[in-house]
Amino acid sequence: MPDVQSVELYRSATGEFEIAVRTDGESVWLTAEQLVQLFGRDRSTISRHLRNVFSEGELERESVVADFATTAADGKTYRVAHYDLDVVISVGYRVKSPEGIRFRRWATQVLRQYLLDGVALNERRLEQLGSLVHVLSRSTDELVAGVAEVVARYLPSLRALRAYDEGEILPAVGIAPSWTLTYDEAREVIDEVGAEFPDDTLFGGERGGALRGVVATIYQGFGGVELYSTVQEKAANLLYLVVKDHPLSDGNKRSAAALFVHFLARNGALDDAHGVPLISNNALAAITLMVAMSDPKEKELMVGLLVSMLAGEVG
Repeated sequence: MPDVQSVELYRSATGEFEIAVRTDGESVWLTAEQLVQLFGRDRSTISRHLRNVFSEGELERESVVADFATTAADGKTYRVAHYDLDVVISVGYRVKSPEGIRFRRWATQVLRQYLLDGVALNERRLEQLGSLVHVLSRSTDELVAGVAEVVARYLPSLRALRAYDEGEILPAVGIAPSWTLTYDEAREVIDEVGAEFPDDTLFGGERGGALRGVVATIYQGFGGVELYSTVQEKAANLLYLVVKDHPLSDGNKRSAAALFVHFLARNGALDDAHGVPLISNNALAAITLMVAMSDPKEKELMVGLLVSMLAGEVG
């Protein structure tokens, strides 16, 4: 259930009514009764459109409906269903309400302000985090130092989000691949790593065609356009998929790290312009473990972290 942070007041175009709109900073939430008031339709009409939005598969109810505690006129508290902005927009299209268009624009401005306020707060937190990273980087423990490097390299990307929110266009990062990874070469890399661990008899054993699937995935596309267009995106997804999809019976993390380095090296993207590795061995070990421990819902974050580090961004 969303954590409602505050209530914003929406006033109709004519000034005839006002609606107390709940917001969690990421979306706004209206009850069915508020939708009736907003669109000027009777309850049965709004209820019919709500049913159709879900029955036709336009939206998944679980992700756009939440129950909030609401105090009624009799002073008692009830759990009342609230619908988020996606539902409001969908119903607005169905009833063809100009008020709905006006509400969408108002809600967008409200949410944008929440985002900007949040970015400003996060900037202050990043400064504090940056100081902590310097302390951690002094550790003699390789994993701790690696985590510190990962965080330090990612901080500039987080700061860049503010520039994006303020309307600045961020340049595209990454280079086009000059070399293509094949299943056979991926297999050779894994076998080379396995030779270093002769006692691990299960190392590198494949689970069906999962490894072939991973290699194919980083080159998948639609309409002649590849989903992952840069070396950095392909390398990041290669590491992620080998770690998280477990295409091997054993040695997935070690194989993922080796394939990651091999892929970058063959595409001339392993080092920066001065010949310094974009990701040190400590950082690679740390980020590989972070990927392994991450929730599948955090894939975008993990892949974005890797792409950011390989882009060689600076603060």
